[in-house]
Amino acid sequence: MTKNFDDNFTYPSVDIKTSVTDTENTLSIKAFRKQEIQKICSSLRPGQQQMADWQGGPLAVSAVPGAGKSHGMAIAAALAIARYQLHSHHQLIVVTLTRSAATNIRIKIRKFLKKLSLPEGSFVVHTLHGLALSIALRHPELSELDLENYNLILPTPSNKITRTCVENWIGDNPRHYQLLIEGCKFDGEETERLRRQSVLRTEILPKLAWKVIQQAKSSGLKPEDLWQLRYQTNDNYQVLNIAANLYQTYQKILRERQLIDYDEMILAALRVLQNTSARKMWQNQVFAVFEDEAQDSTPLQTKLLEILATSNENNNSNLDFKFIAQEQRLSKLNYLNMMRVGDPNQAINSTFTPADPIDFRRFCEDCEQLEKLAAMEQAGRSCQIIIDAANFVLKWVNNSKLAGREKPFRDQNIHSLEVKESGNSNNPLATGYGLEIYEPRDIYQTLELIGERVISLFKENPEGKFAVLVRENKQGKFIADTFSNSGKYGVDLDLGKYGIKIHDVSQGARNSQIPGEILALMQFIDRPHSPDYLKSALKVLGDRQLIPQEDYNSFASQLEQFIYPGPLDPYQSKKVRECRNFCRSLLKAKSELPSYQLISFLALALNYEQSDLATVEKLAERVAKQTAGNSSMNAILEVLNEIVNSERFESVEVEENSEAYYTRPQQLTIITMHKSKGLDWDFVFLPFLHENVIPGNLRVLPQANFLGDFDLAEVARAQIRASLQGENLPDISQAWEQARYLKMAEEFRLLYVAITRAKSLLWMSAAKLAPFNWNKPENLQSQKPCPVLSALKFEFPQSVIN
Repeated sequence: MTKNFDDNFTYPSVDIKTSVTDTENTLSIKAFRKQEIQKICSSLRPGQQQMADWQGGPLAVSAVPGAGKSHGMAIAAALAIARYQLHSHHQLIVVTLTRSAATNIRIKIRKFLKKLSLPEGSFVVHTLHGLALSIALRHPELSELDLENYNLILPTPSNKITRTCVENWIGDNPRHYQLLIEGCKFDGEETERLRRQSVLRTEILPKLAWKVIQQAKSSGLKPEDLWQLRYQTNDNYQVLNIAANLYQTYQKILRERQLIDYDEMILAALRVLQNTSARKMWQNQVFAVFEDEAQDSTPLQTKLLEILATSNENNNSNLDFKFIAQEQRLSKLNYLNMMRVGDPNQAINSTFTPADPIDFRRFCEDCEQLEKLAAMEQAGRSCQIIIDAANFVLKWVNNSKLAGREKPFRDQNIHSLEVKESGNSNNPLATGYGLEIYEPRDIYQTLELIGERVISLFKENPEGKFAVLVRENKQGKFIADTFSNSGKYGVDLDLGKYGIKIHDVSQGARNSQIPGEILALMQFIDRPHSPDYLKSALKVLGDRQLIPQEDYNSFASQLEQFIYPGPLDPYQSKKVRECRNFCRSLLKAKSELPSYQLISFLALALNYEQSDLATVEKLAERVAKQTAGNSSMNAILEVLNEIVNSERFESVEVEENSEAYYTRPQQLTIITMHKSKGLDWDFVFLPFLHENVIPGNLRVLPQANFLGDFDLAEVARAQIRASLQGENLPDISQAWEQARYLKMAEEFRLLYVAITRAKSLLWMSAAKLAPFNWNKPENLQSQKPCPVLSALKFEFPQSVIN
């Protein structure tokens, strides 16, 4: 679709002198840019065209998978810069979720600016937290954020801070704690009392603290807000009262110990923007905000972007996060210079974050009322039958009511691209049936079928891109182990023989793996005579393929003979000597290097890649900071232990094209469905689609059911969510039911994301026999298929392969 820009289009200003030559140059530049803009816009799809036509105000862009929203945003950004003559003091702010996504969109915008001969300083690209940090650090006196003296943490249920919150609450509320111990039924038996105390202290209350703090804080709620909510519900356990106390203690500990979490960065930026002069300065500097992946933003993050995007005439810094009616929302929209781009049907992060898909869906509905909604429905990624399957899943799930009264999906179908003038489709052609559905005997036959299909496809398409998408990393490990060890589990397929590399992405996701590996080697160096530490160190080295795979238990049981064999000890084989020599080289380092240099030495010894070394450097800086003044081995080990056992250590992302890394030809990529978002492959395999996994169900573990058939953390989270949406607070049973429905809705959206990764072939299966828990894949039992898979078999009978 070609867009003809009229002569009213505002072009960036140039220095105009009085000479005829300069005037001619100016006109020449204008004509050149107009021609380039027409070239750029000549191939835009309808939704992308609406983005390119943006001329201020709010705009919601709801984009189906593969619609090219990043491409459309890059063009829209370049044209906005040209149209409004933006520069370094009046910029466009582009915000996205991850650093890698920020890098990609930055490259695309620069490419279009170069074509138009426009300055690069006219825009900046940030992650949400990066933007907040830049605001906070520019005004330290207002933000109260001091990164020099504060440590950034990622709390988890097992974190020391979380445990301290729980212990403080127990000490301050003995009667309330006793009420929880007694639960539904309690006969006073002492052993049962001790068991319940242990479960409450180590599982139930830490999880409640973690979930509630994450949900409330990211939604802009304070502890006192939760105390107000407790009056709106009546339950014996007073869940929100417990939650408010835990949250208050958490905030107090952060202040006392000079710690911050990621939400503190957003709050620090919001504190800056509450100051009138600082807010005016930022609003004058920010022309507009373009947000990508808007479906994954939390209320706190959205509030920050809205303040920056608000025009100075409505200079508002109201930080009230209470639900407001649509009429008020529409009035507020009129003052926003903001484009939000996303897909509510790909909202799959609420399991890990407090992002709620209903927020962006509501923004789309509000913009639709103002005729400011762009629907990007054409996609050129997949062949027609895969598009049909994705659309069918969306409609079937919404109609099934399996996820409750709130539809998991926004009603928005994917449409293929317009047919070329030659009559050929712009979408890829199907390979085989395009959609192939199998019902293997068991999980081992599943892998045989996948292996045979991959080999067959690879022979015909040696440059094709292959991926197996799994629901959890344990499934990926099972697949990778089986394919990497031909003959294991009776599956005799050596993909390497055909030149196909196995790339298990979960093995490269090293967020907590690097600190664990460093700790294992440091413990061995510190206490080399410990059999357990020796075995842990050998396992790390073996997993890194730095030493041969051997029976490390035998080494640990005869530790002295292994490390320092005497002349009368049995002769050691070459493989054993390799293991011994590596261990001795580690021990030698302890005597030659100071303790604070050992982490860097071990990183080199483990042969880490560039991205891993950056993470190690971050780890070493963290340890050095926390052991300042006492860099003894014991102090270092104590800090490492806390990091490994009590928090998620975030790795450093190196600026690289991760998309190419995951989608290389001659490679079978094994990746989780979550991680696959934003990627695509020619041939996608979805095994193990069972009902207990997708949609699965929230379960109460047997050891915790003395409180009732519900989970306190999920109940509190559902109650907080209801308050944010302006609904009456549900009681415990209603909140638990809502939590279950929300979980199932997200699982269906996750399956939709997985389906829409495929271009030419989508291979799906659910084995008759599969494990209930993937910790023990060998324990097979009869499993029902995912209900969506059964519906697909009925709708597409020609795709069912016997």
